[in-house]
Amino acid sequence: MYRDDYDRSYGQERAAEDVFSKPVRAGKRTYFFDVKATKGNNDFYLTITESKRRQERDGSFTYDKHKIFLYKEDFDKFQEGLADVVKYIRENCLKGLPESEYRHDSSDPSDGNDISVEGEVF
Repeated sequence: MYRDDYDRSYGQERAAEDVFSKPVRAGKRTYFFDVKATKGNNDFYLTITESKRRQERDGSFTYDKHKIFLYKEDFDKFQEGLADVVKYIRENCLKGLPESEYRHDSSDPSDGNDISVEGEVF
């Protein structure tokens, strides 16, 4: 499932050169963080893709994908905004909810599924 999802999601879209990729599995979703170089390799940007596997009525599978492009001039603002929103949710919306309800508790600490932004682990 995972490898097929990754291969199919990018087979058609190769206008930019892939520099680095980090897939993150999170329940029914997979997030792809892809660093890409523009044509000529003189600039870089990040694409973040959410991919969710869905079973059709006939038993076949499709993938719902949503993608955003994040450019270098927006990295700091994006990082700051994400950290602020996650902090707000944890402090104001999850009060009284045990951490086990919203924190990923992996038996394998090397799974690499945590995302860190300025000291905050998501």
